[in-house]
Amino acid sequence: MKIKRPDILYSELLRNTTKLLSANVVAQVVGLLIYPILTRMYSQDDFGLASLFISMGTILAIVGTAEYQYAVVLPKEERLAVGAWQAGCLCLLLVTGLVTLSIPFAPQIAGLLKAPELATWYWAIPLFLFFTGLWALLNYWYGRHKQFGRIGAFQVLQTLIGAGTKTGVGAAGFLHGGLVVSSVVSLFAALASSVLSSLKQLRPLRRIDAESVREAARTFKNFPCFSLPRALVNNVSGNLDVWMIAPAFGLECVGVFGMAIMLSIRPINIICSSLYQVLFQRTSERVQERTSIRRMFWHLLTKAALVGGLAFTALYFVLPALCEWLLGEGWRETGELIQLLLPWVYFSLLVAPINFLTDVFGKQKIGLVFEVLLFVARVVGISLGIWQEDFHLAVLGYSVGSALVLGAKLTWFVSLIRRYEQSLTEVG
Repeated sequence: MKIKRPDILYSELLRNTTKLLSANVVAQVVGLLIYPILTRMYSQDDFGLASLFISMGTILAIVGTAEYQYAVVLPKEERLAVGAWQAGCLCLLLVTGLVTLSIPFAPQIAGLLKAPELATWYWAIPLFLFFTGLWALLNYWYGRHKQFGRIGAFQVLQTLIGAGTKTGVGAAGFLHGGLVVSSVVSLFAALASSVLSSLKQLRPLRRIDAESVREAARTFKNFPCFSLPRALVNNVSGNLDVWMIAPAFGLECVGVFGMAIMLSIRPINIICSSLYQVLFQRTSERVQERTSIRRMFWHLLTKAALVGGLAFTALYFVLPALCEWLLGEGWRETGELIQLLLPWVYFSLLVAPINFLTDVFGKQKIGLVFEVLLFVARVVGISLGIWQEDFHLAVLGYSVGSALVLGAKLTWFVSLIRRYEQSLTEVG
């Protein structure tokens, strides 16, 4: 009998992670190469408007799927996985329709956010939220069936099309709103390409079984009941630069802060999202089979802690000069903000790849508590800066508050893994 080699270098985990990570690295390199051009075309206000638009669309997309995309990975039965996917689609169609009905009130909504420029582009938000939600559902369907190459292809294609359209419309002089329109166009094009190239694999999703949808909705009710509020709180707290800094300091500060977030956390998210999806599928499989997961997580956490610590320490001293060289004159402040954000970025590197443990072990209620704590910590930190009328203090408060809560969450994750391993020993 052929024995599988246990070494991680030969594992399925590494192969699948490499597929996603290689695609993400390509996407990240393209993004870094294009931003020095974009920052010399578009103003900081333009970046602030794009951040506000994408933030609103992303939050609405979370509501749209009701977080059923995560349920697609979990059941052994294909019938229930299809039912969960279709339940998410029904929710997405409903929310998209409701948001579309709000278009006539765009000026009032933009006025509440003190961003009147948003009213001109509000009509595109239903499109953005629908495309984002549909991709979230497809993403985890592909992940369930280990089609990680398709996920990687989408990421690369979206980045390439986005880079081309943003540069093209900017060169054509269509600057105000160009970043917004390009975001919608690139998302739609990549989504359409993914669907058209995988019609055979998506065929099971077209057969609607009302009983399976109802059963999946009942079985995975914790996702809309607890994971959805958790995701909303997480997303809102992650976009407090829009909801609190914009009214207090203006869209220009949102643009600078948004650029700092993008340059600091986006590379981390790209790496972590690759690990997240593969680890989610692999961990769910092992927990279903009641096998150990300790070694896999020990390797991940120790290496991430060491490499991240060394890399961030070295970067700290060169960030302002590096950002000014990369983005152009007037963007040095972005590097200064990234310096302040490094405590949060470091703990994000450790926690983000294993956030799925909340769902695998059915601890959505406690996960929601952590998201509320994260939100409160960030609000308090930013409020301190607003009270002192100090933008940099607001960013530092956001970072330190986030790092403290994420550190506590990491400790909780380690305890979950330890308790699971103990349960295996007791059964044995």
